[in-house]
Amino acid sequence: MKFVDEAIIKVEAGDGGNGCVSFRREKYIPKGGPDGGDGGDGGHVFLVGDEGLNTLVDFRHKRLHRAERGQNGMSRQMYGRKGESLYIRVPVGTRIKDLDTNEIMGEILADGEELLVARGGRHGLGNIHFKSSTNRAPRQATSGTPGEKRNLLLELIVLADVGLLGMPNAGKSSLIARMSHARPKIADYPFTTLYPNLGVVKMGMGRSFVIADIPGVIEGAAEGAGLGLQFLKHLSRTRLVLHLVDIAPMDESIDPAAQVRQLVAEVEKYGGDLADRERWLVLTKKDLLLDDEFEQRKEKLLTELNWQGPVFAVSSVTGEGVDELAQALMQHLENTDSVQELDEGSTDEAPYDPIQS
Repeated sequence: MKFVDEAIIKVEAGDGGNGCVSFRREKYIPKGGPDGGDGGDGGHVFLVGDEGLNTLVDFRHKRLHRAERGQNGMSRQMYGRKGESLYIRVPVGTRIKDLDTNEIMGEILADGEELLVARGGRHGLGNIHFKSSTNRAPRQATSGTPGEKRNLLLELIVLADVGLLGMPNAGKSSLIARMSHARPKIADYPFTTLYPNLGVVKMGMGRSFVIADIPGVIEGAAEGAGLGLQFLKHLSRTRLVLHLVDIAPMDESIDPAAQVRQLVAEVEKYGGDLADRERWLVLTKKDLLLDDEFEQRKEKLLTELNWQGPVFAVSSVTGEGVDELAQALMQHLENTDSVQELDEGSTDEAPYDPIQS
């Protein structure tokens, strides 16, 4: 199935049913009073998370989604039926934006999570509500209010613990294929990856994490060049970014340090908090160099970048360094979870001060 991560749809909640103007007409009650019932409320429109979906492609074929209108009121004080609400299934990780107001309405981050995106109209009142001592035969009734109508932009942002960032042909697809059961397309030309790939890295019983591979980023991506701008958003929910660098480029004129600086600049131009996300450096294609040459290039790269963070060297062909990287990632994610649990369990109460007491 084709991966589609953006779709524009129009949702219309149901209008409220109108109130009824009616009077009793019975054989032995010649002067019956008003008995017009109220209309029913219009149906709402909800978006519901479905972990069985992984693309927005269905919304390319159906753009209009409409909830049911409330039924009009009837005589004999019978109220109209409420309109059925509409529940639209979307992939987990979908962000919803109102195109008319530019407002982000919310995100669907769990299976079964619901988000109200259009509220149904209120019911109209029948003439039984307008009866009084001075108005015994009211002929007034109110109409139901219209339901909300919105133009929505749905953006699917994949949910992953670790994201892979790098230039085209940096070895991202090869690494995710080596670490997980994901099978992305791998070839020796740029932009082999045309859409994000997710892989689950299993480290033992009950220990695993999700890794995401996005298309390569090139210079000018922040202005729309290549595919990077469209897919950089998929790294916004990751907890850690692996910056992959080809340490043995086929073109000797390519400077790995310049590529790193160029890619970082594009990420900063993209905006948001992606540039502040924790980032590890991963040197790929180690198998193409002798040990001495690899160490020389590594030291040169780290010196030029003044890199102070974690550094790993891997070969997706031989598997060298891949297990060590996976173990470090798993340990880091588990430690992060532990710190978050401690923070959530802490209180804001001031510590006991024996001097003040």
